[in-house]
Amino acid sequence: MNVSYNWLNEYIDLEGIEPARLAELMTSGGIEIDSVPARNQGVSKVVVGYVKAREKHPDADKLSVCTVDAGLGEDLQIVCGAANVAAGQKVPVALVGAKLPGGVQIKRAKLRGVESQGMICSARELGINDKLLPKEQQEGILVLPDDLEIGRDIVNVLGLDDHVLELDLTPNRSDCLSMLGVAYEASALTGRPLRLPDPAADLIVSAEKTSDYVKVGITAKEQCPHYAARYIKGVKIGPSPLWLQNRLIAAGIRPISNVVDITNYVMLEYGQPLHAFDASKVAGGRIEVRLAKEGETMVTLDGQQRKLEPHMLVVADAEKPIALAGVMGGLDSEVTGDTVDIILESARFAGATVRAASRQLGLRSEASARFEKEVDPARVIPALDRAAGLICRIAGGLVTEGIAEAGSAEAEPARIAISLDRINRYLGTSLSSLEIKTIWSRLAFEASETEPDSWIVTVPTRRPGVTRDVDLIEEVARLHGYDNILATPIEGPTTTGGLTKPQAIRRELRATLTRAGLHEAISYSITFPQRAALFPQLSGAGEGIRPIPLLMPMSEDRSVLRTTLLPSLLEAVVYNKARKTHDVGLFEIANVYHTAEEVLTKLPGEKPRLAFVLTGNRRKASWNGEAEPYDFYDAKGILEAVFERLGLTDAIAYEAAQPEHFHPGRTAAVRLAAGGESLLLGYVGQLHPDLQREFEIGDAFVAEIELAPVYEHAASRIEYRALPRFPAVERDLAVVVGRSVTAGELVSAVREAAGELLESVRVFDVYTGERIGPDKKSVALALVYRHADRTLTDEEVTAANDRALAKLEQSFGAELRK
Repeated sequence: MNVSYNWLNEYIDLEGIEPARLAELMTSGGIEIDSVPARNQGVSKVVVGYVKAREKHPDADKLSVCTVDAGLGEDLQIVCGAANVAAGQKVPVALVGAKLPGGVQIKRAKLRGVESQGMICSARELGINDKLLPKEQQEGILVLPDDLEIGRDIVNVLGLDDHVLELDLTPNRSDCLSMLGVAYEASALTGRPLRLPDPAADLIVSAEKTSDYVKVGITAKEQCPHYAARYIKGVKIGPSPLWLQNRLIAAGIRPISNVVDITNYVMLEYGQPLHAFDASKVAGGRIEVRLAKEGETMVTLDGQQRKLEPHMLVVADAEKPIALAGVMGGLDSEVTGDTVDIILESARFAGATVRAASRQLGLRSEASARFEKEVDPARVIPALDRAAGLICRIAGGLVTEGIAEAGSAEAEPARIAISLDRINRYLGTSLSSLEIKTIWSRLAFEASETEPDSWIVTVPTRRPGVTRDVDLIEEVARLHGYDNILATPIEGPTTTGGLTKPQAIRRELRATLTRAGLHEAISYSITFPQRAALFPQLSGAGEGIRPIPLLMPMSEDRSVLRTTLLPSLLEAVVYNKARKTHDVGLFEIANVYHTAEEVLTKLPGEKPRLAFVLTGNRRKASWNGEAEPYDFYDAKGILEAVFERLGLTDAIAYEAAQPEHFHPGRTAAVRLAAGGESLLLGYVGQLHPDLQREFEIGDAFVAEIELAPVYEHAASRIEYRALPRFPAVERDLAVVVGRSVTAGELVSAVREAAGELLESVRVFDVYTGERIGPDKKSVALALVYRHADRTLTDEEVTAANDRALAKLEQSFGAELRK
């Protein structure tokens, strides 16, 4: 919001308060002022001149020799190169000795042999952004209104003797998106009284009834609580007076015509956007505020055809939409030079509705910026009357009697109970009751004392951000001055910070996986339906789980929440492969989203998971060795390292499995034994060859596991043990079993039977061949025994080994290999 200091001075006497000082007061009061640039960028000795005659330069086709009256008592001869200069114009004339922005100084000169006694200036040469001028003024010299006094200082004429306060507003201070709102703020900070305009002062009302010309209705009442319109007859469309143009330009708005400029002026003044329709272009004299119909379109004022959707709010006549409510008017009903009668609109449109339409269409406007933050309901009618009165005064209109209105203007102001003790306890101050009452008065908040030092404060609807007692306490702090609030030590119990168990586990997972050579990936939580359908055993599709669609997705590629992590990691692998990175190891720790509902009525479940993918080579080829590609045991080994680090090694089991989209012979289910149950955590294995070909990534080994059970059953902390002092005893055990018996089952049985003396057991050989039969295999196990406090005897080791062998014979029909 750009605020003209001179314009603000009309509502509050700022004498003795320089613009920089006012900016300092407002910034210290919570309204940050980014800068206070002067509108005059170095213009002096430039006056209003009158071009009495224009002749062609004798030696230059593109130059003119002008005779100019600049109020000096004698005419000046000025050579001008602008194509639009003409006799009879009032123009800005830089006299000899004048200074212009950029350090330009005007001297007597000869141009192609003809003396020039000054310069006729363009807007740009005066430091004015010519993009903010009416289109006809953007090229050539600046042509001034005919009624200006010759010789008058151009700085005063163009309002350059002004400063602009550039406000950087936070969302809770939408009240300062208006000059009156800034005036209220300046009044509160300075203690000076306000001079508010009378909105109906300039109204000229005829005997004709508004209801005879226009009727309004609202069918979308939730999106538009209040709509009002006035009918104004006999307007003369033309340029705005210079004072009005100057104020709009200072605010960064380009003047267009008197009626349109007045609607923008009042929007800046009251913070209430308005719109004027050419009454002859409103079919049936009927205005209806409704939601757009399916397939409806309209052309907005910027000349673009907009496809409307049913959630968008429109202002329509009897036939078609004539405005996108709160965002922009329609081209078909705009005010033009031929307009005679207008319908002037003022309304409250729901901020969420305006914001959604504005964002979806990529159409931002000064009006939408205000409606999005909700306008003051108490200003809808005053702003309408103020604009209608200015149109009467400036454009010669006549207002019909009455307002065409639908909906209600009523809005309950917030009433908040607060006490002096609560204010002082919060702020650490010792303010008196009189000081607090004075602050309420400066804010123009009505305060009723319910008991000594306690009040019910009624907050005006212009301050929608003040709804709780803490908001009132903040207002007290602002007005009292933050610098006047002394620092006080914090009191109360303190709590030592620390990580929760899941946080600590996630940190340990990242460290372990990074040490294993993997890189962490952070991928989108949103994917497209075909990707979400992959890996149904992980996504829960077989259990009725379905992907959750977004209501308004940015694209089809990002339209549903993911139910598994692996597709996102595979996309990352494809991205790397396309950029010549073929050896990829990635992991991700993130949530997936599950629901069994077709239409969500409650929050979906969020499940934390770990997933990783390996593809390419674990070791590159070198002079002393060939390349070593990743295989299944790399993926399984990484999981084993993770579970070992979390103290879960003995609780984890791997079973052969054939889930969809995994390789049927190189995949294992990962199970966690807990509380007498075997919980399925997930899967580790190779991708199915068909899926590998689809992604074009070669052999890829992946894993995805649930983390919630891991959080619950992992060791709470890492426990360290002293290095063993006594020697270990190693024994090998080779048994012949059926080919269907897994090595994992043998290892589990040995651990169970051998007892506490067994330190470790591992498989070091598997043999199949004719010597042991077609349906048999030999599995060799290396067993290590150790006691922490003494050396084991042969008898103890033999007894434990015999128990292990007996268990294998009993459970699996194992035979000791001879």
